[in-house]
Amino acid sequence: MATKPHHHEPSASEMRLVIGASSAGTVFEWYDFFIYAALGSILSKTFFPTGNATLEMLLFWLVFAVGFGFRPLGAVFFGYLGDKLGRKYTFLVTVTLMGVATAGVGLIPAAEQIGFWAPALVILMRILQGLALGGEYGGAAIYVAEHSAFEKRGFYTSFIQASVVGGFVLSLIVVLGCKAMMSPETWNAWGWRVPFLLSIILLAISLWMRVKLSESPVFKAMKEEGEIAGNPFVESFTYPGNKKRIFIALFGIAAGLTVIWYTAMFSGLGFLQNSMHIETTTAEIIVGISALIGMGFYIYFGKLSDRIGRKKPIVIGYALTLLLLFPTFWFIGSVAKNPAQSSAIEWTIRGPDCTYDPFATKQKTECGKLMGDFAGAGVSYTLAAGDKLELVMGGSQVVALDGLNWDDAKARKAEIEARVGKTVFNFEKHKPSLGQSALIIAALLVLMALSAATYGPVAALLAEMFPPKVRYSSMSIPYHIGTGYFGGFLPFIAGYIVARTGDPYSGLWYTWFVVLMAMIVAWWGLPNGKPRDFADDAA
Repeated sequence: MATKPHHHEPSASEMRLVIGASSAGTVFEWYDFFIYAALGSILSKTFFPTGNATLEMLLFWLVFAVGFGFRPLGAVFFGYLGDKLGRKYTFLVTVTLMGVATAGVGLIPAAEQIGFWAPALVILMRILQGLALGGEYGGAAIYVAEHSAFEKRGFYTSFIQASVVGGFVLSLIVVLGCKAMMSPETWNAWGWRVPFLLSIILLAISLWMRVKLSESPVFKAMKEEGEIAGNPFVESFTYPGNKKRIFIALFGIAAGLTVIWYTAMFSGLGFLQNSMHIETTTAEIIVGISALIGMGFYIYFGKLSDRIGRKKPIVIGYALTLLLLFPTFWFIGSVAKNPAQSSAIEWTIRGPDCTYDPFATKQKTECGKLMGDFAGAGVSYTLAAGDKLELVMGGSQVVALDGLNWDDAKARKAEIEARVGKTVFNFEKHKPSLGQSALIIAALLVLMALSAATYGPVAALLAEMFPPKVRYSSMSIPYHIGTGYFGGFLPFIAGYIVARTGDPYSGLWYTWFVVLMAMIVAWWGLPNGKPRDFADDAA
């Protein structure tokens, strides 16, 4: 027998406080989580110095993914607490843990000072962040959903979805603001630590706002009626029909929406900075403006789902992503390309033993070293088999490789550029014109709209899918497994694919296939028609 819904109609002022405090806490918590990614170019060299730029960045993204990997454990633990002890106090704990762990990253000495302990401590802080985030999203989303009038649930909970993007935007704003107030030398020496330490101030604000909140009316009613779950984790998998719902939430919802989001934001930023060689601050401003404008899309699609149902915007968003993902990035590449960038030339590396290991500090073969030179500089190339090692420019001109210094990458790349007579690896970062920037922002907004269509209705949908007594656990576990593993490892997997293939667009195939899987599962598993509460669906 499904638990009957406990509807409560808060006043307008109560609802503003609920949405404002929950959204602000979500913004601050995701700021804490994303500030690590926003400072990738510095952190990769500070904590993971190897001498191999590609390997440093892959290690950085791998540790970034560690935080995501622990999100499901946080979902299990804090989901249990949320269903047993209440929504409010659980996400007070999660936001505190996140703030302390984030500030801790800013206090860790560089690897050159404490050696192996530096990356080890960063990993520990990322684990704590992942555990905290595993409990935060479910708590905030459920808290707002259980306060909302049913017919406005998609609209009200969409502010939580938009707040995730808000955390990313805030991280970029803080980084850009700190950089503007410091000299480049100060920023690179220690100034980058300031955004991490600011987390303590954000934590204090978040706690002050959330302490004012009352417990969820649904949880209070369940407690009064003695309907609290004995073991929410176990009951999440034993409640009738819940296994199917968890499967759909994991593979049809969380996996798909998260790869679109991270492709739009993190892959988009990395593509501009690395493959297109746009000046770092300019790229951050472009992506930040796109994200800020795009936040409105999440609220729009959340509200739209109240009228047309949750399934339509999600499935249509998936389908349009499959159609538009590659063309959108191709368009960005054509607009954002550095005028002096030699990757406009067709490069072919031809020869035997052409294998490249992105995890090696030094490649074993001369062909592997040449592939590393191009991959590390973000220059695309085509790989072909041959009897001897050759570098071919423009499809026909063979560049002589004899006499190169295969033990010194810097000298080797300089000599290749001298022989070619063009900039190949060492071109300067560039700033696109105002018109070009506007076109890039427009393209990124297409990606943001696709993300919003699949993400905006999700908090309401997940709250409606699961019974109230195990709702915190049931929605948090699949959500954080999906976002943690499919999304959290996206930058690492996509970067690895690009490094192995030499094609800056090849990493998008990971996103494409995950979205295809999600669309099939969502089409099959999500209910058609107008939104309906769990009790109505399961009665």
